[in-house]
Amino acid sequence: MALGLMLRRFGLASSLLLAHYVQAQSTPTASSFRPIFTVPSDVNDDASLLPTSQDPQAPDPQALCPGYKASNLVETASGFTAQLFLAGPTCNVYGNDIVQLALTVEYQARDRLHVGIIPAYLDASNASQYVLSNELVSKPTVDLADSSGRSCELNLSWTNDPTFGFTIARRASGHVLFSTAGKKLVFEEQFLEFGSDLPDNYNLYGLGETIREFRLGNNLTRTIYAADVGDNVDANLYGSHPFYLETRYSETGGSQSHGVYLRNAHGQEVVLRPQNITWRTIGGSIDLYFFPGPSPPDVTRSYQTGAIGLPAMQMYWPLGYHQCRWGYHNWSELQDVVDSFDRFEIPLETIWTDIDIWNQYRDFENDPNTFPYDQGRQFLQKLHDSGRHFTPIVDAAIYIPNPDNSSDAYEPFTAGNQSNAFLKNPDGSLYVGAVWPGYTVFPDWHAPGAGAWWTDQMVRYHERIPFDGIWIDMNEASSFCVGSCGSKNLSLNPVHPPFSLPGEPGNINFEYPEDFARTNATEAAAASSSSARQAAAAATPGGNSSSSPPPSRVSYLRTTATPGARDILHPPYVINNAQGGLGVHAVSPNATHADGVVEYDVHNLFGHQILNATYQALVSVFPGKRPFILGRSTFAGSGKYAAHWGGDNYSKWCYMYLSIPQALSFSLYGIPMVSRTDPSLISGTRSGLTRRQFGVDICGFSGNADLELCILAANPQEPYVWASVAEASKRALAIRYTLLPYLYTLLHDAHTTGSTVLRALAWEFPDDSRLAAADRQFLLGPAILVTPVLTAGATTVDGVFPGLVEGDVAWYDWYEQTAVAVPATPNVTIDAPLGHIPVFVRGGYVLPTQEPGRTTRDCRRNPWGLLVALDLDGRAEGALYVDDGESLVPQETIVVKFSAQDQRLRASVSHCAYNDTNPLGSITIMGAVVWPPPPASVTQVSLNGLVLAPDSSWSYNATSNVLRVAGPQIKDWTRSRGGAWKGGDWELAWC
Repeated sequence: MALGLMLRRFGLASSLLLAHYVQAQSTPTASSFRPIFTVPSDVNDDASLLPTSQDPQAPDPQALCPGYKASNLVETASGFTAQLFLAGPTCNVYGNDIVQLALTVEYQARDRLHVGIIPAYLDASNASQYVLSNELVSKPTVDLADSSGRSCELNLSWTNDPTFGFTIARRASGHVLFSTAGKKLVFEEQFLEFGSDLPDNYNLYGLGETIREFRLGNNLTRTIYAADVGDNVDANLYGSHPFYLETRYSETGGSQSHGVYLRNAHGQEVVLRPQNITWRTIGGSIDLYFFPGPSPPDVTRSYQTGAIGLPAMQMYWPLGYHQCRWGYHNWSELQDVVDSFDRFEIPLETIWTDIDIWNQYRDFENDPNTFPYDQGRQFLQKLHDSGRHFTPIVDAAIYIPNPDNSSDAYEPFTAGNQSNAFLKNPDGSLYVGAVWPGYTVFPDWHAPGAGAWWTDQMVRYHERIPFDGIWIDMNEASSFCVGSCGSKNLSLNPVHPPFSLPGEPGNINFEYPEDFARTNATEAAAASSSSARQAAAAATPGGNSSSSPPPSRVSYLRTTATPGARDILHPPYVINNAQGGLGVHAVSPNATHADGVVEYDVHNLFGHQILNATYQALVSVFPGKRPFILGRSTFAGSGKYAAHWGGDNYSKWCYMYLSIPQALSFSLYGIPMVSRTDPSLISGTRSGLTRRQFGVDICGFSGNADLELCILAANPQEPYVWASVAEASKRALAIRYTLLPYLYTLLHDAHTTGSTVLRALAWEFPDDSRLAAADRQFLLGPAILVTPVLTAGATTVDGVFPGLVEGDVAWYDWYEQTAVAVPATPNVTIDAPLGHIPVFVRGGYVLPTQEPGRTTRDCRRNPWGLLVALDLDGRAEGALYVDDGESLVPQETIVVKFSAQDQRLRASVSHCAYNDTNPLGSITIMGAVVWPPPPASVTQVSLNGLVLAPDSSWSYNATSNVLRVAGPQIKDWTRSRGGAWKGGDWELAWC
């Protein structure tokens, strides 16, 4: 069965394709079907390269290069400029030295300082020195006209002793944040190096994309280069975010944070050592931006509002639960999945399809046998009628038809080729790589016609299949071969990838969830035996393994600088790319754009550009509505267009943990919606929730949605597969859907102010140095603390309640609504029985809620609620933002501010243009006591002067100090005003 499912990739009935596969593997016989050619595995081989940072023979630029001297300083309205001249003979260590540079210092705003260094002269003689254009990545500009820069909170000083260096310090205190003084600036056309000292035991975050602990270590090399690699821990991944936040704690208490952004799209390495940081790139310019903070939220706001742009406002429906896997076979199976969610009463918002939907894995054309258009429209009509949504995958590569087979015509390629929309080889021919459908071409986002062609494809496909959002994948861009491997092989298309796919012979998935053997020993032993036999067969001659015994000695390729030329295939400085060479599993660095720019200079931007193009396309598909896009490869500023998918990961406990720091990092990068395996309230369940310890891989959108991504031919992992997981999912999703108004308000805040949704504890409690490395707990906004279970079989979990021991903060249990008792020590062991996710509410906040439903549409029709968690002084505040959930520019909104103090809760409606008629269903006040001391029981509750009837309209628990107001009286009162937020402000009082 798995074999037949896998072979569906060729778009015919599986039985026919099974014949294809057998014929291809044995002696050909007379048949109307040709064997499918498998691309040789060595097409993805490259020269043996040793990362320079690991090469004991590598020359040291600091020892060999002379640095620069500054002169000709000229003050400007916002700072100054100067010339930098090489301070000695050229070293040409990893490229050709640029003799003269131009320095620009700009005090751009109160909270932003810019340092730019580029070649002084860019003309035909050195045009290969690429400087990132404003058209590709927006460049921050001066918005503060102050020639002295006194309004900026940062100050720059410089020195020529012994060579040029600059120092960034806080203007008020003089505290140095970044200083290159005493270190040589190296500026070559293929290598830049600069660095700064750091304090002992520094706290640095960011420099993505990678998966590892949230706080970066002080002895590692962080590579920034977009790579299609399956969640390799501590290696470069899909996106590129050359930004970090650093927090410094004072010995006397308190902390200050600042941020640093390098606007450079080339491959990079950031070398972190115990007392310094060194930044190295393989091209481009030094385009640095410094943000003073001083709090972490200040840094992220300044970074987004002043440099990369604010994140797009997401629609409401992506906040719901999403279901996807690679291996759904047809529309009928999708309908069965949807029906199963209904049958087990588990909320479901969106069904997704992977590449199974496409005809032979080709974008924009459905498989006519398994996903025909007429059945698809019927399925989607029923899906949409139920308030649900559909999102298909779109890969970045476009199939190029076999020129010798007229029946292989493919309109998306033909239209794109006519529009000159694809990348070229240096000789002007089409660059042809290999991806899932076979040999493929790649959109050239620099080409004038590419955007219109992409939009047209989206519009045309939506006319056939009315999708609701788009999932962009393989957009690093990924290619399964080095170079233009298909240029002379198009007559072989379609071809099989150069590796076996899951479910094919030799690649059967025998894995079961972790701890499966504890209660399923017989099945686990059988699976282990089958896995061992498969591995042994692959290791024998004639097996499917492409590996060979390691050579006794590897000869590494080392290149040197060539005057007047760049080696862009194998640059002299070798970054530690997870895939090896720059062109391995990627579009080659010499692929050429319509404007002459080579991929070497803009590789890290491909994902960013396709997300931008897709955003513009969906604006045309859905006029007036917000596009929903989930993208894998991102760059600084991609949050303006899309949410982020964290990529391929595994149903393992370690990935559950690693999902938290990855999502926290993307909060720093201005992408608040992140799809990732998330073991918590976000995901609605956690691996191993069943008593049999079955794993469940459900990805969360950083507090905003869920997506189950399962690999082809693996065991199904929908939450209804196991009874205990189904029950746990319903329980957790009830919380999640209750909190949708709170989450949506947080997203709006992120969209308008640059705040974060998923938050590290250290950001909300910046004065507690013990939280600097805390990444096993997280906050949703300021008020919801989640402490997920991250180990198999655990019934308790360790965590902290910041401020509780010190007597500064009150915390309440979500389920019991009682105050958390003050522990003897900050570290607390929390009960977490199977199916229970510890969730707590921080005192001092008012959370808007709605009664949960099975879809977000249902939720939006339900009564409103307020959850009030009073702080130790009996106060709380909060906010609610409401619109139609989809308009690109909402014309009608509701904005409500909540405040509680002196035994009164006030709702101040500052704007109420959106027509919401839902009544107020309940108000729950935790920590409600009657003051002055000694605390007394609540005896009367009134709403805008209307005394509410006890028992039928309110109840008070004197033991837990919980006041609950609910019932017909409050609903009728708000209905009489037209809804909970109509008719002006209102006040609830208790005494």
